[in-house]
Order: sequence, then C-alpha cells, then structure tokens
Amino acid sequence: MKSGVSMEILDLRHFAAPLLRPLLEAEGEAWRQRLHWDYRTSAKLMMQYLDGRMLPGYAALEAGQVTGYCFCVYEETKAVIGDVFALASPLPGDGEAGEPARDVEETLLRHLFETLQNSPHVDRIESQLLLHPSGAHSGAFRGAGFDEYRRLFMVQPLAGIWGEPRIDIPPELELRAWRDDDLTAAGRLISEAYTNHPDSLINDQYRSTHGSLRFLHNIVRYSGCGTFSPNVSHVVVERATRELVALVLGSRVSAESGHITQICVRPNYRRRGLGRLLLSVAAAGFLRQGVSEVSLTVTESNENAVELYRAEGYECVHVFDAAVWQRELIG
Repeated sequence: MKSGVSMEILDLRHFAAPLLRPLLEAEGEAWRQRLHWDYRTSAKLMMQYLDGRMLPGYAALEAGQVTGYCFCVYEETKAVIGDVFALASPLPGDGEAGEPARDVEETLLRHLFETLQNSPHVDRIESQLLLHPSGAHSGAFRGAGFDEYRRLFMVQPLAGIWGEPRIDIPPELELRAWRDDDLTAAGRLISEAYTNHPDSLINDQYRSTHGSLRFLHNIVRYSGCGTFSPNVSHVVVERATRELVALVLGSRVSAESGHITQICVRPNYRRRGLGRLLLSVAAAGFLRQGVSEVSLTVTESNENAVELYRAEGYECVHVFDAAVWQRELIG
C-alpha cells in the first residue's frame, strides 16, 4: 500500500446500490468497449441485490469512495465468483497515487478466497472472469490453490452473410425451433454431451441432468447471459424417438451482438455436420434480428471445437481464464 493511502475492505452487504452506481457504470463501459456487451441489465440486477443486502462479497473503500467490489453466489456446496472489478484508486489530495485497479481487485479476491475456503459448507469454488484478460489474476488464483483453464472469446462478423443456410440433414433427423418444453430433454442432452469433456472440469453443472437444468434455467428464463432469443435457438431431434440429439441456444447481448450460449451434439451423432449446421442457422437468425456479429466462448484445450469455429469464420479476440478450487477430502 502506498503511503498516504488508506484502503478498507468491507462486507459488500454494508453498501446500498447508489454508492456503487459510478463503479457499475464504469464497468459497463469496459464491457461495451472490450466485448461489445450491454451491461445495463446485469447492473440493474446487481443494484437490486445490493439494495436487498443479499449479495455476499467485499467492497474496497478509499477516500470515501467505493473503488472496487467482488461477489459470489452459492449453489449448495459450491460458490461461484460472479465478478471482480475496480478502478484506479482516487488521488488522496497530497499528490500520492492510489492503488492500481489490478492490485485492488487482487486484494478483494484474496479476501473472498479466505472467506470461502474457510467456510466448512463450501467444497468447490468456480470462477470465469470473462472481462479480465488471461493471466490478469493468475497469481492470486494459483496462490490460493486454484487450477486455471484458458478460454477463448471468439467473434464472427455477419457482414457478407446473405440468405438462409442450406438445411442438409440426415433423413432420420429433424431440425426445428426451440420450445419451452425442451428444457428437460435439453438437460439430459447437455449432461450426456459433456461426459469426459474439458468444460465439465470448469462447470460441474454439466455433469448431471439436474445441474444442466439449472444452467438452462439461468440462460433461458433468467437472462443469465443476455436476453434469450428463441427465434435463434434450435434443436435437432430423432424422428423415430423424438429425442434431442443436438441444440444451439443464443441470446442478444447488445443491439449489435448476439452470443451462442450453448451448442452441443450427442456423442454418437458427432462429425456428421450438425454443429456446423446449427452455427449457420443461429447466425442467420441473428442476422434477421439486425445484429452485426456473433460471439461464443470455448475452452482452448477443446481443439476440435476451436477448429470448427475458425472454419466457420470465428476469430479469437479475447482470452480469459476459468479457475476451479476443490476441497481435498480427508480420509
């Protein structure tokens, strides 16, 4: 800590929403510039939780201003770190510079790590800090015993894409739009598709139908990743059994950008062009909505998926980290 600068780390639940509004507005601008995402819906939800004193986490207070915050949410015995963000600390008036934003963020993270790792009911901690470049907080995470996984944020410009995609699908299969009653079948498909998949190491929701349903409810019904677009989202079903064998889900994350929130194919139907077909169907749907680009995220070690996305015109524009801590079982 620099001389003349006094920073306090306090429980986030001590702060009402108006005190964090300037910070959230600055974070929203960072999301807009770096990822072309509209952060206003997330910020509004954050403000509601803050006013309800319901959000566990920490805030950095310096010179009477909140300069950073971090928070988590609990899912049974797991904690998910939702966000960390800080501004460069304000000048204290004596000419001394305050703490750099990254140092404030790492201080906040270390406080949160200590709380969670010393909570007996927390056995697992997950984090995907999409806004922060890979390596930005590796020292803090690795120092606390986390494993890290590099993830790619990839974007496909839609300029020059015209018309509807050619629907070339095996005769025993049918492509149709997403329906609300697909949720349970989609949960089964996701848990099957992610068996022994690198993403199941990052997000343990993928390991069961129950967990996959929680993931789906978050993105389909609760705007966990933009505004869900049912007109973009499609499934592939077996005509004989009516079972889902593949799906793509999409959301609007800003006026100019769509985002693929999920794409998966049942293992025995892979390498038959279904992933490529669903990507083109989703891109056409977003194009009809007037967006100019589509994004998605993928784990770097998932080489087959990365290769497919590059072949479809996606380019990596940002790399970030996922991090996981698992409590060691004794005995």
